[in-house]
Order: sequence, then structure tokens, then C-alpha cells
Amino acid sequence: MVERVSSAAAQLVSRYRRQRPLRGGSLLVTLFGDAIAPRGGRITLGSLIGLAAPLGLNERLVRTSMARLADDGWLESRRLGRLSEYALSREGRERFDAATQQIYGVPGQPWPGTWTLVMVPNGRHAREAAREMLGWAGFGEPTPGVFVHPTLPPGEVPRLVGHAAELRDAIVLSATGGSAESQRLLVTQGWDLGEIAARYRRFVAQFRPVLAALGEHERAAPLPAFIIRTFLIHEYRRIHLRDPLLPAALLPADWVGTDAYRLCVAIYSRIASTAEAHLSESATTLDGPLPPADAAWAQRFGGLGR
Repeated sequence: MVERVSSAAAQLVSRYRRQRPLRGGSLLVTLFGDAIAPRGGRITLGSLIGLAAPLGLNERLVRTSMARLADDGWLESRRLGRLSEYALSREGRERFDAATQQIYGVPGQPWPGTWTLVMVPNGRHAREAAREMLGWAGFGEPTPGVFVHPTLPPGEVPRLVGHAAELRDAIVLSATGGSAESQRLLVTQGWDLGEIAARYRRFVAQFRPVLAALGEHERAAPLPAFIIRTFLIHEYRRIHLRDPLLPAALLPADWVGTDAYRLCVAIYSRIASTAEAHLSESATTLDGPLPPADAAWAQRFGGLGR
């Protein structure tokens, strides 16, 4: 069993390394959001290089990617002698918190029929900025310059757009009403559900063998568990954050996103604690070991201990 799990982890690394271009920054964002944020949001650069190496990222790529994330406002850095540490900035923490709620939340909550609308001023740069900042959070754009989301509250929009100058004049509204037909039309114009479904199917095909390798009991060693957990969330978040999480009434029958969610929860819940052991053994801050995971970590996916 242990060999099967280690082999599954190795296959995930191999598949990732074959991607071109190799987006190290994206994988490090996953690592920070899934593993570091709930444990204080700080880590030494040396520890991060050590954690990233088994994932297929070399030291140079980690250093370059972290510097870029700091330049983009996600992270802050500090030094103590020859050692350096990266920590989530205030803006980075807010953006991670918003993404965390969506990635690890429980789908299928009652929908009051309210849509969040963001109307962006005319101008190519403003619309491009909105597509980048709102698109990854699942907003659709049924008509140029108008972005909609069925479940994200309007109060979350400022956290998503940060301090982007291009969007300072954006108008944020709540809207209700409309016939079922008009709402389905809004969905078809705002999102390509066919593409989202295809990506979910690829996710299921990739990770179903991983669940089979785990079997009925958690037998993974700490490092393979950490590798599997990181790539599981990396691939899932890349789809899920683009998913508007539409109410069931607006989704096709037998929506594959439900299967992907259940598979993700089944794998994550089996290896989460073991992966934490690898973090505790391998990562530090400038002040010492990583603190324990916060209380919210145990509530991911409705409760990891259920």
C-alpha cells in the first residue's frame, strides 16, 4: 500500500514537470494557501525551497517566483542575518481568505436568488483588470464590462480587486428577480460550463487512481501525503475558483463538479493530518517552528474529522 501511494505521488510530480510553461508561482500560491496560511502565514525561504524541491521546483525558480509574488503585493519579506522569511501581506491575506472560503467551502447551500453585479467603467485596461481579478473568483461576463456572480456577496468584491486603480470607479450592486429562462440565459452568456465540466472530468480521471492507491485506510508516509495534498488542491483550485458555483437549479443534470468535490474531499480528509506532519518536520519561521494550524483548518470541507 505504501509503495502504491508513493508511486501515485511520483506520477503527480512527473505530470506537473511535463507542463510547459512550468508555472512555479502558481504552485507556490497553492502551497501558501493550503499549507502555510493556516499555520501563521510565514515561512523561511530555505524551508520553502526544501518543501518545493519534491514538488519539482528548483531553488532558482522558487526564489524568482517568491520575489515576483512579493512585487505583486501578495507577500512581504524580512531578514535576520543571512536568513530571510516570506509572509502574507495584508492584501495577500485578504485575497487568500476569500479564495479559501470558496475552495474549502461546502457546496449546495440554499440560494436566495441574489446576484452580485460589478459594472466596470469603459476602457480596455479596466476590463482586462476586472477579468483577471474577478475571473479567478468565478465571475462571469455576460456582456462586456458587466461581471456577475450568484453566490459571492458584494462585500467580497473590494477584497478581490484590492487597490487596483483601474477599478476604483467600478459599481457594485445586488440584483434579484427575473424568470428562470432569463437566468439560464445569463448563465449561458456568462460562463462556458462545457469547458468547466471538461476540466472537472480531467481532474476526476487524474485523481481517481490516487484514491484507489490510498485504499480504505490512510497509509501514506508524510512526504507522499504532502505531495498528493498539494497537487490535489492545486489542480482543484485552478478549476474551482473559475467555477461560479451555480445553484443546482441553474446547473445541468448530473453536474460533474459534484463528483470532483466528493473525490477531492475523500482524498484530502485521508491525508491531511499526515501531510501536516511533514510540514512540522520540514518548515520553520525566523522565530522557530511553524505554529499549529488554526481552528479554521479543521473545518475545511465541512470538518476534516467527520
